[in-house]
Amino acid sequence: MPAVDGADVLDRLRAWALELGFSQIGVADVDLRDAEPGLRAWLEAGFHGSMRYMAAHGMRRARPAELVPGTVRVITARMDYLPRDTAAAWQSLEAQRLVQTGHAVVSVYARGRDYHKVLRQRLQQLADRLADAIGPFGHRVFTDSAPVLEVELAQRSGIGWRGKHTLTLSREAGSMFFLGEIYVDLPLPLTEPTAAHCGSCSACLDVCPTRAIVAPYRLDARRCISYLTIEHDGPIPRELRPSIGNRIFGCDDCQLVCPWNKYAQRATLPDFDARSPWRDPELTALWQWDEATFLRHTEGSALRRIGFARWRRNLAVAMGNALRAAPNGAIEQLLRAALPDADELLREHLQWALEQTSTQH
Repeated sequence: MPAVDGADVLDRLRAWALELGFSQIGVADVDLRDAEPGLRAWLEAGFHGSMRYMAAHGMRRARPAELVPGTVRVITARMDYLPRDTAAAWQSLEAQRLVQTGHAVVSVYARGRDYHKVLRQRLQQLADRLADAIGPFGHRVFTDSAPVLEVELAQRSGIGWRGKHTLTLSREAGSMFFLGEIYVDLPLPLTEPTAAHCGSCSACLDVCPTRAIVAPYRLDARRCISYLTIEHDGPIPRELRPSIGNRIFGCDDCQLVCPWNKYAQRATLPDFDARSPWRDPELTALWQWDEATFLRHTEGSALRRIGFARWRRNLAVAMGNALRAAPNGAIEQLLRAALPDADELLREHLQWALEQTSTQH
């Protein structure tokens, strides 16, 4: 391990990070033992749902030096992702999308390039620049790609605090940002944690359509629309389908109502600019994509990971909710036409969607 001037290295890391599109750098210790009871209780409650890898990793998520032997610090990084052309009133504009029942809503973070690719590449570039300056050192980069307690590390390193919705919040940037980490064997100076500033606000708990935030700082992923539309590969529970509305990939509701997101920052990189299919998509247009079209439009996108089967399942739920809101012959015809060739998973969601025509008020 090279001998380094920790304060100087941290200054240089911050300068290089800004050049690479990051907004903030912190440094956390690797002793996360006091986070283990909360993680264990969350897993024991079954709140991870069908994300079996969560349970398989167990407490390793809270033990960086066990995940990457030799690690003594974690460099944390924040990268803002609001598209560069985001309007000042973006929160209210996004809320308006949710009542346009014939249109589909994709979570803001997924409208541009897949963040895994962007952050991983740029974190590696940051590590490479550091190695060029000080010599080889042990490290691994992570972006939501391994058993890492990202929010915990971000909180301890001063990126922000854990909001009641369980996401990281910053006074300067709200919550519309990605997190990335570099596990290193360098004894860099730690950066100070930030105090929490949620106060008595409960807006995120109150707005959640499925009541997935079961208590402040406690999320039952099994009820979360982001989990249901992205991570979960089975049938979406019938009782939760009406609450999904027209959301076909993810959910931003708890962030749209958060007062701190008036300070959300625009991305400095073009990677997160919204791609044309996701700017104002109509459900009927998306439904008519075949698998080849889906793959073409989702190349390099986070949406690719759900695959065509879940894509159709999610659209069927959104179209059923559109039928509940108002009669729509075009949607009904498209759903009926898909029934003969549908697999078991899709057929059940199609039938549910068609049943919604009889529930209109």
